[in-house]
Amino acid sequence: MRATSSVILLLVLLMAEGTPAQGTLAPANGARRIELGPDGSGALTEIAVSPGLSTVILFDSELAQDGVDVEESGSFSNVDIGRTTMRLVPSGRGQPGEKFRMSVRFRDGAAPPGALFLLTIHPARADSVVEVYRNARTVESYQQEAREARSETLRCQEDNARLMLERGAPSGLAGLLATGGVDANGVAGRIVTNTVTSDPRSALNLLRIQSYRAKARVALEVSLHDLRGERPWVVSGATLRGSPGTELKVLSVWQSSPIVSGESARVVVEAEAPAESARGAFSLKLWEADGPRTVTIGNVTFP
Repeated sequence: MRATSSVILLLVLLMAEGTPAQGTLAPANGARRIELGPDGSGALTEIAVSPGLSTVILFDSELAQDGVDVEESGSFSNVDIGRTTMRLVPSGRGQPGEKFRMSVRFRDGAAPPGALFLLTIHPARADSVVEVYRNARTVESYQQEAREARSETLRCQEDNARLMLERGAPSGLAGLLATGGVDANGVAGRIVTNTVTSDPRSALNLLRIQSYRAKARVALEVSLHDLRGERPWVVSGATLRGSPGTELKVLSVWQSSPIVSGESARVVVEAEAPAESARGAFSLKLWEADGPRTVTIGNVTFP
């Protein structure tokens, strides 16, 4: 498979001008853990929620059903309260950055008698599973946390080694070869503008989108225009979600220039895609750092 000159230029751009990896956006392994101290019922603990995504909170004590209160519950399409669990799904009414207080009270009345949480809406990320420990934890739970910590440490070490390797490699095509970014099969590219779908609520319109696949990597080159709003739009992060439970690890997000009204710019997203993990259709979501404006593009496929 021969790589075209535009494909090579894109990969060179990723090597030379890509921003540092933004890390795994979804929780990697296991759940987020929150421990409540005996005097901690007045402390606010922040939990990230996102429209259309489920956040499940698991408690180690029974909840008093009449002691659970979610502020502006109308901003959630699902608030399901069980004996020791809660499931929250924000609706599209909530705006990124909005915060809602949630209070719970435990049935047995022991210390702490309850807990306070701050549900913060993020355009694309959510704490999918949150475990709340109120009583003494078991040895097994500490062992599980230690295993997850070791796994996370190993992942960080691997990421650091990869970044150090890429930083010390030559630029251009030689750099791609030196870091294993391409092999004898080269890079495959495809224009997918006519097959993707755009969310009408997006802050910008899609002008053109191309997808690329190389050895263990995929990339998207997205041209955007027709900004809604006066303030310039600068991408802050991205997610690439496929079938339920499938999310590619985004390595870098680069933008050619801030997008202002009447102008267009390119956004390049690079992600890990080992083996068959990038087969099928994906949804790309881009968001800005300090604002609610997002861009969502569906049915994205790779060569």
